[in-house]
Amino acid sequence: MDAQELLTVLDQDWVMEACAEVGRRPEEVGRRFAAAGRRAGRAPLAGARGWRADEAVRAVLLAALPAERLAERLSLLYAEATAEEKLAVLKALPLLPVGAEVVPLLEDAIRTNDARLLAAALGPAARHLDQATWRQAVLKCVFTGVPLDGVHGLAQRADAELAAMLAGFAAERAAAGRTMPADAAALLDRLIQRSRTG
Repeated sequence: MDAQELLTVLDQDWVMEACAEVGRRPEEVGRRFAAAGRRAGRAPLAGARGWRADEAVRAVLLAALPAERLAERLSLLYAEATAEEKLAVLKALPLLPVGAEVVPLLEDAIRTNDARLLAAALGPAARHLDQATWRQAVLKCVFTGVPLDGVHGLAQRADAELAAMLAGFAAERAAAGRTMPADAAALLDRLIQRSRTG
């Protein structure tokens, strides 16, 4: 789903007006961004799987910003944001014309103890992370119980080094009398099988 489709699903005049204002006056995005929860509510958005109404409003506001200096505006907005607002920024990144300049936002989310931010950072925007950072983030998902099915590009990016990290973690868990999460154990099995057949 792209920003235009989100906007269609929202179908509220005030959202259109807010987007137009942000397009004309980008400095207004912070005020509009903060008001999104009050104006739109936080219920799941019908017709936009995985989005809450406030997140969708924030995403379309970001998409309305002029492309010039977009990454700089995102960084400033993210730095001052609440956890809910940070989550919206991270979820919106794949809808925006940004590239590797957003890596610091992803890295910040990965460092937090908020599982929602970690999961969002490993969505489609994670393609901008270098392999070492990406592996560490995947391992953190395993450690914190974030499901791996939301990790974008997992099948393509998982490699022998990630397998070694997972195997080490599995050994630590076994020594403590604990098991690996099922999705992580399945990933490790697939990687081991791949190494034997490759």
